[in-house]
Amino acid sequence: MSMPAHLINTHLPSIKQLQCFLAVAHELNFRRAAERLRMTQPPLTRQIQCLEAVLEQQLFHRTTHDVSLTDAGRNLMVKADAILRQLSELKTEAAMTPGRLRIGLTRTLNFDFIEAVRAQLSQLKIEDEIETPDLSSAQLLQCLAKNRLDLIITGEKGPDADQSANYGWICREPLRVALPALHPASLQSQVALDDLADLPLFWFPRSANPLFYDKCERYFSQLRVTFKRVKEPDDSLVMLSHIARGKGFALLPQSKCTFNQQGLCYRELTDSAAQQLNIDLYAVIRADETRQAVRDAQALLCRPLQPE
Repeated sequence: MSMPAHLINTHLPSIKQLQCFLAVAHELNFRRAAERLRMTQPPLTRQIQCLEAVLEQQLFHRTTHDVSLTDAGRNLMVKADAILRQLSELKTEAAMTPGRLRIGLTRTLNFDFIEAVRAQLSQLKIEDEIETPDLSSAQLLQCLAKNRLDLIITGEKGPDADQSANYGWICREPLRVALPALHPASLQSQVALDDLADLPLFWFPRSANPLFYDKCERYFSQLRVTFKRVKEPDDSLVMLSHIARGKGFALLPQSKCTFNQQGLCYRELTDSAAQQLNIDLYAVIRADETRQAVRDAQALLCRPLQPE
């Protein structure tokens, strides 16, 4: 059987050449195209020249002030875009081999102590393949949108929930108060936040999780007191050490209240506060996700945990 000519032809355009061509075709400016590709202009120009030599066609009209596509360039633009899209899809499909599902978990929660999530993740039988980047919910959503992750588990919905992502509700995580053990409020089994007005609140920037931030702020606005805010340290253990020394208090997910230190205690919120201050957990996939393996994983994570 004779081998197809395209399999042995070594004089074909490279992927890099097509990428460089499309960048220039979109920008119609070599400098901006080079910046977009994070390379300098001379090697970009060489890639275009090599591509024109391979195809034996002029792709651009160039003057000192203007760059425009030739007819051949316009035709190639459509074909090159289709080729690179197909290659990108091929890479995505290859990543979806059995047991290779890219899942991201928000750093805000400790999923080892959230049974509804831990048990369902174990059923996926991909524990060794789970991605656990040290990312906030907002950062995970960016990774999902850029196809760096297939599914994420995050707290609260993102700002563009209905347009760019498909959210499946998993469960609700209660919040606890981390406060100094010597504070009078620590004597209560349930703490009202009004009783902590003399302590600053360790707080995070809204950009980290806008909906959760706004949920809490709405509740704070109903209180009789206004809290002094201090920036939450990047390291939660540092923050808890500050709290143990009487430097403030914090609201933490129940699953994160596992660090014990002298001078530190955790208390439940009052029932009325707990109804408003909590974290809804979601399994999130892209809105245009069509791969059955990803959709099945989301459905499993959102399935109610059956009692043993």
